[in-house]
Amino acid sequence: MHQRARPPSSSGAGPGLGMSIAHRFGREGHTVALVSRSDTRHSGYVAALAGAGVEAGAFVADVRDREQLIATLDAIAERYGTIDLVYYGPGAVDPDARPKPITETDSRSAQEAMSMVYPAIDVANKVLPGMLERGTGGLLFAGGLSAVTPMPPLGAFAVSSAALHNYALTLNAAVADKGIHVASLIIGGLIERGDIYRSVTSQPETFGDVGSMSLDPDAIADTAWEMHSKGDRAEAVFSAFG
Repeated sequence: MHQRARPPSSSGAGPGLGMSIAHRFGREGHTVALVSRSDTRHSGYVAALAGAGVEAGAFVADVRDREQLIATLDAIAERYGTIDLVYYGPGAVDPDARPKPITETDSRSAQEAMSMVYPAIDVANKVLPGMLERGTGGLLFAGGLSAVTPMPPLGAFAVSSAALHNYALTLNAAVADKGIHVASLIIGGLIERGDIYRSVTSQPETFGDVGSMSLDPDAIADTAWEMHSKGDRAEAVFSAFG
């Protein structure tokens, strides 16, 4: 996202954290560019933001399709002028997917999990030159708790989460003194209103009561805004597991 007439970009626009980020930064004067794999829900998202007084547009791109992703970023920059902030938080391709534990993880499954990390690097490489030229900007990367806490059942997902987290911290170390803030949002729990949350809560016979495992996306978005506006820390952990 970014400031009016100089919008931001949001990759991974979903009903949970993605929209909370959009609303929170929109309230601060950012124009919002939503990006997701399908336009099925775009009209509702844009209408909801408009109702809150936030200017927004929506674009379709699968982050794993590099050419489509880069073309979409070009289209956003062409429409709004610049991209001053990116939130990268694409959800699982298959919310019902069950990872193999780390003891059964092979190189192929690790490579598949990493397919959601490589686009983050592509996005950063695309927008960073402009941010560095202007001397201002930000990137927020959302990942899982397994990035910082050993969670063997998550297998390859833990590997990719750790990679994304390390990339964000290392990139921040490289550009923090140039006016660019990069941060890693570590999520441990079900994001309320999100697709995975809805899938899990619709199956109480399988998952039981997950109320204590949920996180408020609005609270996370508030912290994300504080981190970006102050630029004083590069990571924050949000865990429902104590």
